[in-house]
Amino acid sequence: IRQLMHQAHQQGADLIHFPEGAMSGYVKAQIRSWDGVDWDTLRAELQQTAALAVELGIWAVIGANHRLTPPHRPHNSLYICSPCGQQDTRYDKRWCSHSELTDWYTPGRDPCVIEVGGWRFGCALCIEIQFPEVFMDYANAGVDAILFSAYADNPVFGIQAQGYAASHNVWFSLSAPQQVSHALSSRVIGPDGLIQATCKPSQTPALCFATLDEGDPRWKVPLQYAKPWRQKARGGEIYRARWVDDPRSTNKTQI
Repeated sequence: IRQLMHQAHQQGADLIHFPEGAMSGYVKAQIRSWDGVDWDTLRAELQQTAALAVELGIWAVIGANHRLTPPHRPHNSLYICSPCGQQDTRYDKRWCSHSELTDWYTPGRDPCVIEVGGWRFGCALCIEIQFPEVFMDYANAGVDAILFSAYADNPVFGIQAQGYAASHNVWFSLSAPQQVSHALSSRVIGPDGLIQATCKPSQTPALCFATLDEGDPRWKVPLQYAKPWRQKARGGEIYRARWVDDPRSTNKTQI
């Protein structure tokens, strides 16, 4: 992780985004029991990584399990490490899967929005891609981009991410581990829903880079026209104001 942070910094990145469980490993894949987790080592590694973010002047969003006070189960989290301090905040996965909820994790409560260089990013994890409420809430919060981390080999997740990006006119960073890249590659999706950059399936970890530039002509329609109009349309008033009292409208059985 720290090696990739150095590479990102050398390429001029302001933020690097890692997959679900990137630092800690993910349950069922690498973790078979919480008793086998060396929490002290995990904490030390996270502290070193947070310190490197300060040294490099780069934001790092890192998937890792977060221990709670026993007997409470851990959170499945994204640690947000800023260039200004050790840890800026943390996002705890709210919409856990059935097996996560019953056997592994304590669900989180709150959404997470961070600001980086004037850009607003919302955070989400894995199966939360199945809940449009997550992304509607972030759209209502005025985010510019979503940081979505997953440990999954379901290619439909990528299709859904493109749909949310296009529907809400936001950038969408999908970060998945190299182990699943044959089915679900890491990528950045533009606010038009099209893939802007992607990591090719690989035997080694890799990075892809993308620039968020609202002044780029290719984003004129999704950002300047579609996004504000859709926000107004979702309020519904533009439609209610045009409803009419007409029997040919209310009678649904008439041809």
